[in-house]
Amino acid sequence: MRFAALLLVVMVLPAQVPAPVPAPAPALEKATAFERAVVQEMSDARVRPKAYAMHLRELRDCFEGMLWKRPGRTPLRTEEGLAAYDEAIAFLETVTQVGPLRFNEGLARAARLHAQDLGPRGGLEHVGSDGSRLSARLNRLGTWHGLIAENIGTLEVDPRQLVIQLLVDDGVPERGHRHNLFNPELHQAGAGSAPHRDYRVVTVIDYADGFVLGH
Repeated sequence: MRFAALLLVVMVLPAQVPAPVPAPAPALEKATAFERAVVQEMSDARVRPKAYAMHLRELRDCFEGMLWKRPGRTPLRTEEGLAAYDEAIAFLETVTQVGPLRFNEGLARAARLHAQDLGPRGGLEHVGSDGSRLSARLNRLGTWHGLIAENIGTLEVDPRQLVIQLLVDDGVPERGHRHNLFNPELHQAGAGSAPHRDYRVVTVIDYADGFVLGH
């Protein structure tokens, strides 16, 4: 009887237990209003650089030596002081405008994942904790073409102040962040932020000529 009972169970099991349903893919975490606003601010600077220079001029008088004392903000000690700031203003007032940046949700996701990797360990580098570079991180999420680039900023929770930080590029002799922001071969961008162990917040911005999420 034990054998017969076992046989019965085996025979009816397929009819009683439905085939397993694949787990749904995790929902894509949408960009925050701040992350979208960062891309819009960069786009505004590219399209109307002379007008954007006025935003910098409004805060020019806040410098006292190497300290930048913006109203309502903790004073920020810079490396170059007003020299780098004035250089950024001059750049904006003379540079030829370039096309707008289109927000890309896939690039924002890649940027946010890297920010979340950097934050807990206090990192600021463009290489992930697993050794991955930007191209590899984008390959995990989708398909990119043309030129790609990445900027990283810290401290700022106001989109405009973050973009000013990238434009001034204090302490970076090559002004690489500014170059990426105004590179005419980069047409799409996504920003991602996360808490940072040492600098309160870190914002990563990934740029591409083109990027399509998914494979």
